[in-house]
Amino acid sequence: MRTTTALSLAAASLSVLSMLPATAASAASAAAKPSGLELSLLGRYSAGAAGAGAAEITAYDPRTRRVFVINAEQGTVDVLDIRDPRSPRKVATLTTPGANSVAVHDGLVAVAQQASGKTGPGSVAFFEARTGRKLRQVTVGALPDMLTFTEDGKQVVVANEGEAASYCAGAVDDPEGSVSVIDVRSGAVRTAGFRSWNGKAEQLRAKGVRLSGPGVSVAQDLEPEYITTDKDTAWVTLQENNAVAIVDLRRATVRDIVPLGLKDHSKPADAFDASDKDGRIDIRTHPVKGVYMPDAVSHFRSRGRTYLVMANEGDSRDWECHADEVRVKDAELSPTAFPDAARLKQDTELGRLTVLADSPKDAQGRFTELRAFGGRSISVRSADGSLVWDSGSGLEQLIARELPGQFNSDNEENDSFDSRSDNKGPEPEGVTVGEVRGRPYAFVGLERVSGIAVYDLSDPGNPRQAGYVNTRDFTGDVEAGTAGDVGPEGVLFVDGKDSPTHKPLLIVGNEISGTTAIYEITR
Repeated sequence: MRTTTALSLAAASLSVLSMLPATAASAASAAAKPSGLELSLLGRYSAGAAGAGAAEITAYDPRTRRVFVINAEQGTVDVLDIRDPRSPRKVATLTTPGANSVAVHDGLVAVAQQASGKTGPGSVAFFEARTGRKLRQVTVGALPDMLTFTEDGKQVVVANEGEAASYCAGAVDDPEGSVSVIDVRSGAVRTAGFRSWNGKAEQLRAKGVRLSGPGVSVAQDLEPEYITTDKDTAWVTLQENNAVAIVDLRRATVRDIVPLGLKDHSKPADAFDASDKDGRIDIRTHPVKGVYMPDAVSHFRSRGRTYLVMANEGDSRDWECHADEVRVKDAELSPTAFPDAARLKQDTELGRLTVLADSPKDAQGRFTELRAFGGRSISVRSADGSLVWDSGSGLEQLIARELPGQFNSDNEENDSFDSRSDNKGPEPEGVTVGEVRGRPYAFVGLERVSGIAVYDLSDPGNPRQAGYVNTRDFTGDVEAGTAGDVGPEGVLFVDGKDSPTHKPLLIVGNEISGTTAIYEITR
């Protein structure tokens, strides 16, 4: 076990005004200043393993002041005592082979575990938070990737991703995606599946749902990723499908599958940097559509309405015998749709950009539209999935201002300026919502460059950037474990009433550095 000293407030937090879009800083400063937050690093626990998923998803038990951290490298849950969050210490380990996700409610810990062969049925194990004693284990669907308790703690809802192992002809191994609804008291498991959509692939595609797995049914193609629940409804992101499933928890049925649409990068508000070979920050418009493909989802309520917040990471399928990504310079472009194709294929234009291989084509198989993975943004959506607001180019603009020398860096090595511009940029992955002094805020983990961006959600139709913190050490060595906090995966908000400091905390599991970072939130 290794614990590093806390960073100073000056090093770990940034001013409110520097977070605002450059074009709006002067006009918006007076309005935005009251909503700004500062995140200061209190403490950090290191699992001592870099690049191995030694710290991913986190959960917190306020009764014991313990944090439960998925350590995928060891197949365990590390239990950290944070009664003194400046010096978190490991006090126990839960044996959880195949652990992917953890959640806690009222002293009960639930852990999602994939089978040794990931296409087999997974399980959820329950433990007592105080003693670590295992209480029961139940069977769920294939590859349970994320789970959460409902607000009342009566149910655990599990996203069974059902990810394929192979798409080879004659040897397709792709289990069905599903959502398990577990009764905490009895242990009974009900399954909300997608078989009722089998045979309806064309109707779903016509709506905008992406189905791309070769030779599989709709139920096999749909891959639940992340869940948020409000009362008797769950919203489940279907990342590779660019959709969200709305689940009725009382009946354990999928009520609807809602496509999330496309983002128009030809609009100035949605500009982005498309090249990793131009040696500069170059955020501008392009004739490209972004496919949101959100990973994490959270929710908040405003004026009696439920809103969803999604981190639009993007994700591809790259398996034996099937890959769904291609660089623009390797794609044949329609001369009608792209009369300037030769220019677009240059490395300093769109040539390096990774796009969906199943983007629309003409009768000759030439691309008539270029669709890129992810939205490089966060979105606010209404409960029916319709778009209310998107951060546009805001995240890339933020990094360009605050870390120009590390713009669109990778998370596996330093000195990687601009190396992710061709592929999802800063890659927003984790998101959570918490309330600070009566205002709802979104906290967004940027997987590649690292760090946490904050948005004030007080006006769901016009959120504002309200802070940014990055405790990655760009002078350190990622592999040697001297680079600070790298690759945020799970982002967890702790309300001040439950915090050992009596102030709100943000607890972040950093997958690449294997560190669990604890930030104190002040306003």
